[in-house]
Amino acid sequence: LDQGYTISTRVPRIIAAKNAREADVCNQETEQQMSRILIIDDSPTDRKKMTGVVESLGLEALDAENGADGVKKAKEQQPDLILMDIIMPDINGFQATRELSKDAATKDIPIIVVTTKDQETDRVWGMRQGASEFLVKPVDEKALAAAIRKFMPAA
Repeated sequence: LDQGYTISTRVPRIIAAKNAREADVCNQETEQQMSRILIIDDSPTDRKKMTGVVESLGLEALDAENGADGVKKAKEQQPDLILMDIIMPDINGFQATRELSKDAATKDIPIIVVTTKDQETDRVWGMRQGASEFLVKPVDEKALAAAIRKFMPAA
């Protein structure tokens, strides 16, 4: 007779760790996949506020207290996005943005300037230095979240 049944099912793919070490490796890989935003601002209050917005979107926040540290951290950590203040000691945000946008290792990282400088000339100059977006402080949390989502749609 040679008649029979063909049964097909869909089985979800499950990756199971065989031991604790393998589980740690899987967890590290998952953590590394979390999108990271570097906040470069000399104001602890502003860094805290922006960190809250970033984390509310399910993203990891890194921070730096000045432009020089921010440039260094951006090159080391390779964040997915940078929030950059302008008025900072040593290297200001315009200089840091220019340096990051000209460096082959960081030139593709979008930079959102978040500053108290509200003149059109500041906006134009920031964009010329390599900024992707320009927001004026005090920035509305919803506006900041929308700007972040513009460059990170999964957020």
